[in-house]
Amino acid sequence: MTQAFLYRVSEFAADRISPAAPSWSMGGSPDPAMYEMAGSLGILGMQVPLESGGLGLDFATRAAACRILASADFGFAMSLVNTHNIALRLTEIAPYPLFQRYGPDLLGGQMSACTALTEPGTGSDFAAVTTTASRTESGWTLNGEKTWIINGRHAGLSIIYAQCTTIGDADGIGAFLVDLNSQGVDRYAIDAGFAQTSMGTGGFTLNNVCVDADALLIAPGTAFKAILTEINGARTYVAAMCNGMLARAIDDVTAYGAQRHSFRKPLNAIPSWQTQLSAAETALRAAEDLTAKAIALIDAGQDSQLAAAQAKIAAVTTAQTHLPELLQLMGAEGLRPEHPFTRHIAAAQIAGLTDGATNILKDRVARLTAQKGP
Repeated sequence: MTQAFLYRVSEFAADRISPAAPSWSMGGSPDPAMYEMAGSLGILGMQVPLESGGLGLDFATRAAACRILASADFGFAMSLVNTHNIALRLTEIAPYPLFQRYGPDLLGGQMSACTALTEPGTGSDFAAVTTTASRTESGWTLNGEKTWIINGRHAGLSIIYAQCTTIGDADGIGAFLVDLNSQGVDRYAIDAGFAQTSMGTGGFTLNNVCVDADALLIAPGTAFKAILTEINGARTYVAAMCNGMLARAIDDVTAYGAQRHSFRKPLNAIPSWQTQLSAAETALRAAEDLTAKAIALIDAGQDSQLAAAQAKIAAVTTAQTHLPELLQLMGAEGLRPEHPFTRHIAAAQIAGLTDGATNILKDRVARLTAQKGP
């Protein structure tokens, strides 16, 4: 089943995503039908249990699918996997009626979803969130703002992390399921010099948004630890996605170098040209080894904090280093929108900021390594 699924994902990436991605990089938005196609293929339910309407696959398959999708467009891959993640979390921690209410639309691609952590004043310092949740007679009232959220501009549903006690108290943070069509929610799009449309980047303000008591999915005291565990998986599949982008670029350069001639010889016969390509291939193999280690630990249910951080650092920095060099090997041809180089170069920069900025992760690796000792 796994190989058949990944084959269908590859066809979807090649036949549907790749032709559309150039327009997304110039500010166009994905056709809503693309999300429904992804749903029909099972991409939005990869790890969701069979009994809940998903495919029941393992994390390694999720990472492999993300790698394939990102080789065509990183932003759209991130959009899909973030909706998938909410569907999966609902099967794990939500009362069944909540999954019944939202699960079918999430799995079918009729609704996108997001996890909301980042705020205007805090990112990697997750314990400092200032969005608040105040208890009421019937549930909770949320106030605050979340920003730079994948799918934030169009998501219909979000798991929002909010402070239930005193700002700065990590044990006071809870996780709430919020319908973003509720009264008091105001969504907005975020764009940048790198187009954010396929990723759906945006944010929203919460002004006295009322939710029922059962919307508290993870109680204060456990939510902080839960997201730190969950983010190890995100860092690992982002690493796989960076590897996928670099592998796609290497494939394009290799094919181009075999047919393009300079000074009466193919480019791949020029030693300096081939040396640069070989360096990218070697660096990719090293990054893939670290990613594979993190994937294996996650699927085995073992501690993956260090391995996930190391994998993301390696994959991101490898992509950031070698994608521009591979573009140089393509010459001006690489700037054509049908090639992924400019999109992937931008995406590698974005990857370095999502799910833990590289500089913060380096500090984390240093601390974890010191704790392990010699």
